[in-house]
Amino acid sequence: MAEASPAPRILISNDDGIHAPGLQVLERIAARISDDVWVVAPERNNSGAGHSLTLRRPLRVRRAGERRYAVDGTPTDCVMLALQLIIRDRPVDLVLSGVNHGGNLGEDVTYSGTIAAAMEATLFKIRAVAMSQLLTSGEPVHWATAERFGPDIVRQVLTMPWPEDVLINVNFPDCPPDAVRGVRVTSQGRRKLGDDLVERLDPRGEPYVWIGALREDGSPREGTDIAATNAGWVSVTPLHMDMTHRPSFSALHQALGVSP
Repeated sequence: MAEASPAPRILISNDDGIHAPGLQVLERIAARISDDVWVVAPERNNSGAGHSLTLRRPLRVRRAGERRYAVDGTPTDCVMLALQLIIRDRPVDLVLSGVNHGGNLGEDVTYSGTIAAAMEATLFKIRAVAMSQLLTSGEPVHWATAERFGPDIVRQVLTMPWPEDVLINVNFPDCPPDAVRGVRVTSQGRRKLGDDLVERLDPRGEPYVWIGALREDGSPREGTDIAATNAGWVSVTPLHMDMTHRPSFSALHQALGVSP
């Protein structure tokens, strides 16, 4: 009789930090898929860190429990250290990132540390899923929505042939689980940038600027992550690491006077 396949080894990380409630939600999601779950997350909040590495100072790793580690660096640092240093005895099969406190829609993916953790795993040729829970400022966060739908989405996407250089970006709508309409496969949307740049003076009279997090959704195009989550659907978007715009090759060859 053939031996049963071992449970997938799952690494989870985030950008909100080791103590974030969304990380606890993700741990419960991962526990429903495997009993071999490792946590390597930033010591502090790294929202907006993007796909950045810490290069100008040493990194410190703190053990925070059994198979739990905190790194005083970025989400990218966390995944890199986890895969190359912390987890040694057997390779990681899947990286889950999140659950982010707030959506990662449209152009957010270029700023997001949550997406960056999944990107780093993808560079290591490991399947990766980023998860984010939309919210309304000042209102309770519907973490139960991510917890309800997250496990099945992960199980289902793991059954597909996984394209090279692709990660999956999942956004849960800002509503209770029973109000979710279902799941939609979407493209990355675009929004009008409307960041709330606040200019003020500090107590010493020196000016400073605070970058807000507000963007205007306007009328999002149908089929996008923004339109889907606005309408109460869970959005699942495949993101490709290769950002080459191949249709521009011909124009560039002509402009530069070079042969294809």
